[in-house]
Amino acid sequence: MAFGWIDEQARARRGAGLVRTLRPRPAESPLLDLASNDYLGLARHPEVTEAAAAAARTWGGGATGSRLVTGSTELHAELERELADFCGFESALVFSSGYAANLAALTALAPHGSLIVSDTGNHASLIDGCRLARGTTQVVAHTDADAVRKALGTHGGPAVAVSDTVFSVDGDAAPLAELAATCREFGAGLIVDDAHGLGVLGDGGRGAPQAAGLAGAPDVVVTLTLSKSLGSQGGAVLGPAPVIDHLVNAARTFIFDTGLAPAAAGAALAALRLLRREPQRAARARAVATALHSGLTAEGLEAVRPDAAVVSVRAPSPERAVRWAADCREAGLAVGCFRPPSVPDGVSRLRLTARADLTDAQIEHAVRVISATR
Repeated sequence: MAFGWIDEQARARRGAGLVRTLRPRPAESPLLDLASNDYLGLARHPEVTEAAAAAARTWGGGATGSRLVTGSTELHAELERELADFCGFESALVFSSGYAANLAALTALAPHGSLIVSDTGNHASLIDGCRLARGTTQVVAHTDADAVRKALGTHGGPAVAVSDTVFSVDGDAAPLAELAATCREFGAGLIVDDAHGLGVLGDGGRGAPQAAGLAGAPDVVVTLTLSKSLGSQGGAVLGPAPVIDHLVNAARTFIFDTGLAPAAAGAALAALRLLRREPQRAARARAVATALHSGLTAEGLEAVRPDAAVVSVRAPSPERAVRWAADCREAGLAVGCFRPPSVPDGVSRLRLTARADLTDAQIEHAVRVISATR
């Protein structure tokens, strides 16, 4: 049978406790949400949802084509200008997703003969970008700038190092300033994914590269998503204008993909403007993460100290992690559950995401539930 091998894989997943299922959520839920990536609480903000609706009424339900044909609107250009200005870069290019943005950056900026030095903890989209790029990839130890230095020292041609700024599993941050200095020793570029830094780190949420003093650097390219702190959908690449022009002409996930829907562009632009007006949201998200970590560790749980808004709590096994998350859900709390292969070290976790709109009472309630259901 053509796909008979799938049954064997399904049996292996069941045996390892790694079966994944979809759970459609209702429009309104009684659950306290610590599972989504809505770090600033903007996905349902009236200004953001109204901007999405207004963009759909003005520009239509879809982009109607690729960005190079009919899929670029004045709204897309406005969003790109304001993203670049907010984050401190010369230029920006918006994609249909953060995943597509990462594939674009790596495949277009690591041609044949180049070296890619990739952190072992990088997100799947960066890993897939490395696989699709024509350069050679060398994977190095997690957040280890010396390992990056050694890898770059073995190569005489063009090279880039690639890393998340904040890693999605444990919420720990990359040593960006050290990585940039290492890359400059060898004339290499640095590509960083700020999906979990934008809106949380930096001055008023301007991101981890800005916090590290790398905003606008000619040898740094930043990718990001519009689906986390900005509560919308889509992704972007930020960097020097020549790099962005190159992506327009060489990045397959830009050239051949339908443009971002106008509603998503409008929502992201409204959220970005709201963050400009209310920069305290970034500090509040970090404070909520710290409070969650303090409360959980005080209860004797093994939680990783957060560098941004992700709080990771270790579980003894994949099966126990699934049960733990389900018990939390029955108690009214939605939490993430990360298991292999989503975790690079094979250790299953509950993954909590701090939100700027959580109250102190909700934080305390979440800690009580997680502790009681362990």
